[in-house]
Amino acid sequence: MSTLTLDKNALREQYDREGYLLFPKVLDDDLIAEASDHIDWLQKRNPDLRPELLGHTLMTNDPFWVRLVSDPRLLDIVEVFIGENIGLFASHYISKPPFDGQPVLWHQDGSYWPLEPMEVITIWLAVDASTPENGCMRVIPGTHTLDLKELQDRKDIANVLNSETPPEFVEAEKAVDCILERGGVSIHHPNIIHGSEANLSPMRRAGLTIRYIPATTKIHLRGPLSPEGRWPSAFLLRGSAVEGINDYNPYPKYIEGECMPFKGCENWK
Repeated sequence: MSTLTLDKNALREQYDREGYLLFPKVLDDDLIAEASDHIDWLQKRNPDLRPELLGHTLMTNDPFWVRLVSDPRLLDIVEVFIGENIGLFASHYISKPPFDGQPVLWHQDGSYWPLEPMEVITIWLAVDASTPENGCMRVIPGTHTLDLKELQDRKDIANVLNSETPPEFVEAEKAVDCILERGGVSIHHPNIIHGSEANLSPMRRAGLTIRYIPATTKIHLRGPLSPEGRWPSAFLLRGSAVEGINDYNPYPKYIEGECMPFKGCENWK
């Protein structure tokens, strides 16, 4: 069971006002160490991908990944904002290596997503300490009240998304740093303008984005999909599904030699 004590009304009021929240320490060191090992494991299996691009299409048959995003300590936070019937839309490790980690330019998450309605909340889990020196996430408080803006391509500099929110909507001088220790999390609204600087420090900056949806939010399918024709990272994590909304994947089984070993993996066979 979770040991978090949550003042739900105060959290919702602050989230509605600012569009984001920080939780200093949520997951234990042992689980975060496994998440760090998971990044290394994924990179070895996907050597052609930059470490900032370990995305949701890799997780369909990955039991540790599903175990991590379904941790009750995370779901208890999410339930405050989207209710007790919780699905996963997507998850993505953004691991910025030392000295050449790419920036994430200013953007609104919802501008990229095939969701209807746009009811979704993101947890950003710090696998490494996240600081201004190694390219922590930065948010512009209050911009979650803006409509979603059409993105523009940006490929003249190396960046994770190759796109950005048009600069006329960005007041970068109002941005705040989301500084987190390992195991801490932030949450943010799909409309808030946020980004992160390049990592030019000697320290890796790895984090896991986790996009949770209420069971009433529909994922409109577009490729690539799983072999069964499902959204590759659609999992029901808590509560009940709503008939006719999403077709969720079964939880993946642990297969020795094909999956990363982790504490409790024997329960995923």
